[in-house]
Amino acid sequence: MTSPTRITLDPHRPGAEVPRRLFGTFVEHMGRCVYDGIHSPGHITADEAGFRADVLALVRELGATVVRYPGGNFVSGYRWEDGVGPRADRPVRLDAAWHSTETNQVGLHEFAEWADAAGLEVMEAVNLGTRGVAEAANLLEYANHPSGTALSERRRANGRDEPFGIRLWCLGNEMDGPWQIGHKTADEYGRLAAESARMMRFIDPTVELVAAGSSNHEMPTFGEWERTVLRHTAGLVDHISVHAYYEEDPADPQSFLASGAALDRYIGEVADIIDEVGATTPHGTPIGISVDEWNVWNQTRWNEVDKPRVFTGDWPIAPRLIEDDYTVTDAVVVGSLLITLLRRADRVSMANLAQLVNVIAPIRTEPGGGPAWRQTTFHPFRLTAEAATGRVVPVDVEGARISTARHGDVDAVDAIATVDGDTAHVFLAHRSLDAATEIELDLGPVASADAVVITIPDGGDRHTTNSADAEPVAPASLAVDVVDGVLRFTLPPLAWARVRVQLAL
Repeated sequence: MTSPTRITLDPHRPGAEVPRRLFGTFVEHMGRCVYDGIHSPGHITADEAGFRADVLALVRELGATVVRYPGGNFVSGYRWEDGVGPRADRPVRLDAAWHSTETNQVGLHEFAEWADAAGLEVMEAVNLGTRGVAEAANLLEYANHPSGTALSERRRANGRDEPFGIRLWCLGNEMDGPWQIGHKTADEYGRLAAESARMMRFIDPTVELVAAGSSNHEMPTFGEWERTVLRHTAGLVDHISVHAYYEEDPADPQSFLASGAALDRYIGEVADIIDEVGATTPHGTPIGISVDEWNVWNQTRWNEVDKPRVFTGDWPIAPRLIEDDYTVTDAVVVGSLLITLLRRADRVSMANLAQLVNVIAPIRTEPGGGPAWRQTTFHPFRLTAEAATGRVVPVDVEGARISTARHGDVDAVDAIATVDGDTAHVFLAHRSLDAATEIELDLGPVASADAVVITIPDGGDRHTTNSADAEPVAPASLAVDVVDGVLRFTLPPLAWARVRVQLAL
């Protein structure tokens, strides 16, 4: 057992409101996310449109609020017109982004209806790779204009009388990356994004627009890319994107467990650039940061093993791509990244866990009509999305520190709190691999408290995963005592926990 960890917070302290869009997700036409994921006409649970009811139930349980669609790398070669109209007439095309065949059996209409059933706000991405201003404007007019024009009447003829009313729009995807179809320089993209934004606002002034920031923090153009893009788009866009993926080096698990420190630094640097440029929204407020792709992802295996295999073979429909099996360790890291996002809620306007089903996802399905099931990472996301409401309240942590090779010294226990009325929730990630810690949590007068924890299950280890056959990694009750107004409980090594406190106000 390590030394005790004392956490204090003032539930009356002002803080940023929790953006409900912080709990977004991502569906890309990639691998088995759409086809054989959310959509599988031959499945026993499929509805008349081909969407799986068992997957839909898990999506609702997950509690996501926003869904980014249809890409991702896919969008930079996508013709949105291919996905509307009678399904029998839709063209089959090659998807160069993921070396696959796209059948276009799911497009805007089908996906919007599915998202509505799932309770998700659609965040639509436009193609600024192979297409440009006119095509982005056309899609917006098709989707949002009521009637009376060729494009709006085409939508109505295709079965949607009322506009989709999509408010959130991404201006392209990862345009700084040389892997991106239509890859551009910062000036090229900044000008295109600005002109696309201007045209889209002419058509629908109510839209919210997201400019594409750097693909990751390690891009050689990071920083200067953001500065250039914001100089072009300030006053025209509302958000700029951050994409952040983390993977474990087997020789350095402690740095992986401290990935939240890297995300915190990344967000802080982008916020500083926004302030440096003086970038504001059309309404005069600071541009928000949209972390519209984030997760744990074994990119090394993808780049060195899977990608060479995929990109030299045939052009399959819905191949298995980056279907990572998530461990207990991964779940704790995802929980810690959620803590970071909450802590930065003053600057982070939205965030999307990438992706939703099968592709580095909290929900998996088995090919050939098998079941849907929850990965380990499903649970910290669900528990946080369910509870994090009201305002964010910073906490003070006094306890052990852990030394990491990549991020320096970090707190062994990472924590943040939210307060909504007389209810407080404290979210904690314990990064120690080998020792439990006693927690003393002081937040003033308390009426009651309870907690759940995600940790290594009995008979397992930190590499334990869930599967279609069993889900051993799941939330378990955590005993909490209240002694002299202070909550006391024990966090096992490698654990993520949520504590719910009824305040005695």
